[in-house]
Amino acid sequence: MTAMQELLSILDLERLEHNLFRGRSPKLDWQRVFGGQTIAQALVAAQRTVDADRHVHSLHGYFMRPGDTKVPIIYEVDRIRDGGSFTTRRVVAIQHGHAIFSLEASFQVEEGGLEHHVPMPLNVPSPDSLLDQRQLLGEYGDRVPEGIKRYWERDRPLEVKPIMLKHYTSREKLEPHQDIWIRTTGPVPADRALQSAVLAYLSDMTLLDTSTFAHGRAVFDPDIQAASLDHAMWFHRPHPLDGWLLYSQDSPSTQDGRGLSRGAIYGQDGTLIASVAQEGLIRVRKQPSC
Repeated sequence: MTAMQELLSILDLERLEHNLFRGRSPKLDWQRVFGGQTIAQALVAAQRTVDADRHVHSLHGYFMRPGDTKVPIIYEVDRIRDGGSFTTRRVVAIQHGHAIFSLEASFQVEEGGLEHHVPMPLNVPSPDSLLDQRQLLGEYGDRVPEGIKRYWERDRPLEVKPIMLKHYTSREKLEPHQDIWIRTTGPVPADRALQSAVLAYLSDMTLLDTSTFAHGRAVFDPDIQAASLDHAMWFHRPHPLDGWLLYSQDSPSTQDGRGLSRGAIYGQDGTLIASVAQEGLIRVRKQPSC
C-alpha cells in the first residue's frame, strides 16, 4: 500500500455507534500522531453525521494531548444544530480515556452571492523548476540539520517543494514568510467531502515552522519544544486535488512561548481554495547550568 492509499484508508473511519467513530494511525515509527491526521479524521467523523448537500466551510480545533500512534482514536460527535442553511458539529477525539483534540465545524448548503479573493502571490517559481525534499537531501544533505533530514526522509502521502531554502540550510534570521508547493503523491477521489478532509490533513504541513523564521530557528532544533495548540481553517471553493497547490504562509507574531502562523492555499490556476491559521507552542528549553 502506498502512503497515499494508506492516508485514504485511515480517513475511512469505522462507525461504532450513531455518533461514535474509530480511526487508526499509519503503521509508522512516528512518536506521536500527526496533527493533520487528527484534524482530518475529526472532520470525517463530523461529515458522516451531516447531509451530503452540506459542505464544510470552516473548522476550529484545539490540541490537548499528543496522540498515541499505537492505539485507535475514538471520535465522538455532538450534533449541536441542524439549521435551515447551516449545520454545526462538535467532535472530541479520545485516547486512553482522555480528550486529545476537539473540533467544531460548520457546514452550509451551496448558495450564490458576492465573490472576490486575494490573488496568488506574483513571481512564484513553478513547481517544475524546484527540487522536492528527497532531491534536496541529495543536493544539500550535508548542510541540512539532522532533525530536518529525518523529517524529509519519511515516506509521506504528500510531495513538498519549498521555494526558499535558506531556512533549511542556515540559521540566518529571515522574513517570517514562505511559499511552498504541495501535491498528493496519488489520486484523490472526486468526492468533495473526502477532498476537504485531505486538504485539512495537508494544511498542518510546515505551518508552525514559519513562526521560527524571524529568529533563525526551526521546530526541529533540539532546544525548541514545538507543538500545535489550535488550528482554524476556512474552505472557500471546491477544487480538485489533482495537481500542485501553493501554500503561502506568514507569521505576524511570536511571543510568550507561542507562535502564530497564517496560510492561504491556492490551486496552480490561481484559485484561492482555503485559508488557515494556527498557533503553536514555540518554547525555548532552558539549557542545564554547568
